[in-house]
Amino acid sequence: MAERWSDLHRRLHQQLLQQQDLLPDGEPLLLAVSGGQDSMALVGLLNDLKRLHHWQLQLWHGNHGWRPEAEQQARELQAWAQDQGLPIQVDDWESPKRDEASARDWRYGQLQTHAQRLGCRRVVTGHTASDRSETVLLQLARGSHRRGLSSLRQRRTLSGTIELVRPLLGFSRSDTAQLCQQLGLPIWLDPSNSDPRFSRNRIRHEVLPVLEALHPGASERISQLSERLAQEQDGQGQLEELALSNLERSSPQAQRALHRRSFTALALSNQRRLLHRWLGIRGISLGNAEQLEHLLHRLPPKHGPGQWDLSRGRCLRWDRELIWLENSHTAASAMETV
Repeated sequence: MAERWSDLHRRLHQQLLQQQDLLPDGEPLLLAVSGGQDSMALVGLLNDLKRLHHWQLQLWHGNHGWRPEAEQQARELQAWAQDQGLPIQVDDWESPKRDEASARDWRYGQLQTHAQRLGCRRVVTGHTASDRSETVLLQLARGSHRRGLSSLRQRRTLSGTIELVRPLLGFSRSDTAQLCQQLGLPIWLDPSNSDPRFSRNRIRHEVLPVLEALHPGASERISQLSERLAQEQDGQGQLEELALSNLERSSPQAQRALHRRSFTALALSNQRRLLHRWLGIRGISLGNAEQLEHLLHRLPPKHGPGQWDLSRGRCLRWDRELIWLENSHTAASAMETV
């Protein structure tokens, strides 16, 4: 057993002992496996540690059908898993779309369906500190609110009682490469990970290497910054809920509305935070920081009534007293009658 226990095994084992609710002992776990080094390292680690934590592992692989070799790689991965005694489900995307957002929605939709069928409360992915640092840099470049800088969290709700868990966020991509080599794990390469048409790949291959050369360990420190921001966000969330409870009013226009004069009397930094929170609770994103600044500039009472189109067919409306959410078509009809 000695060759199957490394410093990375020890680190993950200690983390799970400290965070016992992350991957609880005895739980059935659904692992998302692409066949790349990060997800294969995840399989290797959890398969070795299951003797200590008594999990039941189930693997899932999604074939997007984007590459001619994708089907062959999926079948090879399936054969390898079966040789290891690991149950695996391979799903083929019947109507693939060639964009990352659609592919991500399809993957998580399939994972949610299989987790419900298998009774798994934890869906586990192999995201690392390197992935999180890339996300932070991309969000910075897009002018994201600070909430976006902490978006790749260790755990989040996928649906109902099912959580998406990322236990390898404390590991770098070099860590997973080292582990795959040490354990003799096969890796199936995806050429699209080197395609410069994808912005994340350019961050990975062109930006982060420069930062690492200037400041070795930069990726892990950027990832740690994101984790600290996430923890701060959780703590601030409680304070934001208290503040919003004092700002909310019942109104004929909506169940809950914000008192406009009280809201705009706050410091701009608090307006940003509270509006993000209030809309986020309702599943609405404001986009980048520049859009948020334009919106906040229009909200002071001196500017009179108005509206702002949001995502998902919703809009923010305000009159002299209140700020509330409406469906866009309802707001358009109301504006026509004014």
